[in-house]
Parts: sequence; structure tokens; C-alpha cells
Amino acid sequence: MDRVRDLASKKAAVIFTKSSCCMCHSIKALFYDLGASPAVHELDQDSKGKEMELALRGLGCNPTVPAVFIGGEFIGSATDVISLHVDGTLKQRLINARAIWF
Repeated sequence: MDRVRDLASKKAAVIFTKSSCCMCHSIKALFYDLGASPAVHELDQDSKGKEMELALRGLGCNPTVPAVFIGGEFIGSATDVISLHVDGTLKQRLINARAIWF
């Protein structure tokens, strides 16, 4: 859990993913389209990926990827991020965290 929290706090926007996950790809693309450059941690490419996946599950992320943090705060998975985007608050959260500037 400490490694996940540490990585999540190092950059304004952080996404934990798996390289084969299509929803992970979609969330990354959304962030890039909004002008953010999130730190992306692919769990299936990390030697401690299994441990991080268990930690994410412990935070309530089910499915475990994509898991999104903005400003060090756990936002949720793809459904949560898309809901924030649809209601117009995702961009403002990214601005507030200084992940994008407008």
C-alpha cells in the first residue's frame, strides 16, 4: 500500500494500468486529450505489480485497473473517471491539481 501511495503522490495525475487493458488505454487517451501527462504505472510490467494490485484492491478499486489518482487523491476506476468527465468536473480537478493549465 505504501508503494502505491508513494507513486500516486509523486505527480499530479497518476494512472495504474495493465498493458493489455482496453479501458486503461481509453482513460490514458482521455487524459492526454485533456492536456495532462499522467504518470502511468503498468502493473504487468512492474516486478512489484502483483503487490500493487492487491494494495489497489484494498483501496476499493475493483476492477483494480485502471486506478486513477489526481493530486494524490484516489479518484477511482474508469467508470468514476468517465462520470467526472461527463459531469464536467474532471478537467477542473486536473487544473486544481496542476496536471493541466488553462
